[in-house]
Amino acid sequence: MAVSLSPSLVKLSIFSLFVIVLVRVVGASRFDELFQPTWAPDHFSYEGEQLNMKLDNYSGAGFGSKSKYMFGKTTIQIQLVEGDSAGTVTAFYMSSDGPNHNEFDFEFLGNTTGEPYLVQTNIYVNGVGNREQRLGLWFDPTKDFHSYSILWNQRQVVFMVDETPIRVFTNKEKQGVAFPRDQAMGVYSSIWNADDWATQGGRVKTDWTHAPFVASYKGFDINSCECPVSVTADENVRRCSAGDKGYWWDHPVMSELSLHQSHQLMWVRANHLVYDYCTDSSRFPLPPPECNHHQSKG
Repeated sequence: MAVSLSPSLVKLSIFSLFVIVLVRVVGASRFDELFQPTWAPDHFSYEGEQLNMKLDNYSGAGFGSKSKYMFGKTTIQIQLVEGDSAGTVTAFYMSSDGPNHNEFDFEFLGNTTGEPYLVQTNIYVNGVGNREQRLGLWFDPTKDFHSYSILWNQRQVVFMVDETPIRVFTNKEKQGVAFPRDQAMGVYSSIWNADDWATQGGRVKTDWTHAPFVASYKGFDINSCECPVSVTADENVRRCSAGDKGYWWDHPVMSELSLHQSHQLMWVRANHLVYDYCTDSSRFPLPPPECNHHQSKG
């Protein structure tokens, strides 16, 4: 029996195939093709295409992308510190420069042995952050590699874990909510000691007898509009925002979550969200303006 597909479904299927093919062509890159150590290179080690980065009582470590980008999708596979990781933070984030910077944060907050990691996300727009959300994961992130992604276009910022959306920040500029779309960002990661706040509000300190604390990385993938330093900031904004360039992340189907993704996000929030700044009346007696628009998404 022949099956008739609607034109919109045909378009969606073709676009989905296009994205799959594009991802296969781009693939993951080696660390040194996209990144370089930014501090404590003696705390780096390599096993083939796997990077290990350690924290001890002398230093943490960090790396950053060689280029800056605007829009697109960035993914890194990470295996987090195993065992007693209390007091440690492993961060994966994008950020622009300067006091009025934009920033998208994944911060993985270590815990005592047997207690689950918490993942904190945060968003800075024009230098203003304080948009923390925390959630548990539905797996043990220390036992294997999992992918952590940031999708960014002119309509939304989506944080994803193994392609499951865990947070969405939607462009609501028409309602007076600032949205990050005019600054190129670098891609960064670091491991560092944050025992003044990271674990149970700083009540549990880092136990240095368990050092070194090691986070491992692979699967480095940046599928974005690159912004050369030789090009002015305004020109990079024009080039990376041009609708006639055919960027995949500007396609209408990428402007919001699919129905399946919306259900995934609802499941994550219902079962794993443990803190949302939008509902913290002790910090914000009047909810921040974006919370009126992001309660269902974040």
